[in-house]
Amino acid sequence: MSYWFRNDNRLPQARLAVASYVIVGMIGVLLLGFWKLQVIDADKYSSMAERNRVREIPVIAPRGRMLDRDGRVLVDNRPSFSVLLLRDDPALVEKYLPGIADGIGIPLDDLKDQLSNTKNLPKFQPIIIKPEASDADIAFIESHHSDIPVLEMISVSRRRYLPNGFLAHAVGYVGEVSEQQIESSNGKLRPGDFAGKFGLERQYNDILIGTDGKRRVIVNSVGKETGRLSTQEAIPGKQIQLTIDYDLQQVAEQSLGARPGAVVALDPRTGEVLAMASHPSMDANDFAVRISAEDWNKLNESTEHPMMNRAIQAQLAPGSVFKIVTATAMLEDKVPPESFTTFCPGYGTFYGRQFKCWVYYAKTGATSHGVTNLHEAILKSCDVFFYNVGMRLGIDRLSYYGSKFGIGHKTGIDLPSEEPGLMPSAEWVERVYHRKWYPGETISVSTGQGAVTTTPLQLARMIGGIAMGGVFKQPHLLKDAPNVGEERFPISESTVEKITDAMYGVVNEAGGTGGQLKLAGIEFSGKSGTAQVIGYDTRARVGKTKQFEDNAWFVGYAPRRNPDIVVAVLVQESGKHGGEAAGPVVRDIIKAYYDKKAKKTQGQYTAESKSDAAGKGSTAAAIVAPRVVLKPDNATAVVPTHGTPQR
Repeated sequence: MSYWFRNDNRLPQARLAVASYVIVGMIGVLLLGFWKLQVIDADKYSSMAERNRVREIPVIAPRGRMLDRDGRVLVDNRPSFSVLLLRDDPALVEKYLPGIADGIGIPLDDLKDQLSNTKNLPKFQPIIIKPEASDADIAFIESHHSDIPVLEMISVSRRRYLPNGFLAHAVGYVGEVSEQQIESSNGKLRPGDFAGKFGLERQYNDILIGTDGKRRVIVNSVGKETGRLSTQEAIPGKQIQLTIDYDLQQVAEQSLGARPGAVVALDPRTGEVLAMASHPSMDANDFAVRISAEDWNKLNESTEHPMMNRAIQAQLAPGSVFKIVTATAMLEDKVPPESFTTFCPGYGTFYGRQFKCWVYYAKTGATSHGVTNLHEAILKSCDVFFYNVGMRLGIDRLSYYGSKFGIGHKTGIDLPSEEPGLMPSAEWVERVYHRKWYPGETISVSTGQGAVTTTPLQLARMIGGIAMGGVFKQPHLLKDAPNVGEERFPISESTVEKITDAMYGVVNEAGGTGGQLKLAGIEFSGKSGTAQVIGYDTRARVGKTKQFEDNAWFVGYAPRRNPDIVVAVLVQESGKHGGEAAGPVVRDIIKAYYDKKAKKTQGQYTAESKSDAAGKGSTAAAIVAPRVVLKPDNATAVVPTHGTPQR
């Protein structure tokens, strides 16, 4: 009996071995886990523990300012506060969310949407839930700092632009970064950050943006701040100096007024943009915080297109300004010969269709230009003369010269979203419309109608380049910009002399279309243009409406050769010819340019805000710098109305 009893209670050796191996294995796993925690992943868990104890709050870097060519501030910053939501502990955030929504006036659903949109971000990364904190928000956060530890306020610098859309399309605006921008920034951008979205703000964002710093604080287990550690200061963005002349910009804005259109003033010797205006305009200050969806939709859906920078994006028929291209092609190709004259009875028949001259519609009493040579044709803007020249040259030669002078090509200005315009050709119409070019289309193109379209900037560069003898500088807005390009298309001295003499005559000789724009002591030269939006016969059928009125152009410069300044002005839907509607704006700017130049020469001009360039002053101070005020006689000069499609 005892033998069998002893065998029943003895543990089998195989089972004992298995149990031993299991115990040893478990001890090994524990030792390995301990080794991994204490040695391999020590830094990782130490960092996680540190984050539970230390919280990093961003210190936002201010953007760099923009100065005009004399050092006056055009764009700077103003102090502000943003509301920051700390997302370290999702349970705490969920707990306090209703109170936060009620306290700072944000709908609870909107807050939840913001959290949902940032769910892929690391939880230790805070997000801005309200970019612009009101006084009431600040008071709420300060009084509930211990009750709601997931809220913080951070000091930020908001963009401050000159009011009423002054220079708005050129300087642009900033906006809240998109998810795509955040993903492509390699951690440099966070939700709620602002970056350049339009104009120079976008073009030079990397220079202006600066580098954010951070403030480190110690928090307890419930997220309350118990102490402070070191602060890494933010590095402000670099300021940039522009080629813009504040005084000329002010004259451009005032003289153009509320009329839709654009102004571009260039120094053709360097390509520097001295003024750029586009009306109607948006107020860039509306974008400095966070523009509402309603306001954004209004801007984008407006039939007046306030978001369009007409100076570089309005692709419109140039009207008779294009006759300078036709005239240059005639003189250079000697087709027809320089001695060519034609009789203008007020109309001409080409390829079985009658094309009228602007004088046919004029209310001056004259119905024809009579016998006209090239000089007189430019002075009086005779369409019939240029119809004949265009017919003899053909579309290929017109396209060749127009393209060489920059029509149909971007100028390369340092602004985003420039449009190229169009210089039509036989190749173009076959490629796009799969048909042959009709010779009758050349008649319209020869006077700047038909398919040819340009921007104000292109026309300023073109006229300035021709007056410079075929040197076309790349326009730019950044002062002392490196690697400014240029294109050269040599024009014979004889051609340049004849063309510039004729443009001088437009303003200074009897019968010129800009005869009321003379400036004493200044070789003010130029060319007017009036472009049809639709044909007059069609307009007669649909009725006279504002949207079908003629567009007015005038491109002027001084002096007549190798000019210091060239100004292109577009006034849309003016219903008046270029010399009357656009010419006075050009004259005002050129007069202001030489008045200021004379004062500098006499030592009377001083820029009051030179200290701004050294880091002092503000935009508010800048706008009281020396101003050019338009006199009533300058602003209201009247030229007889001609009602011409192409003058």
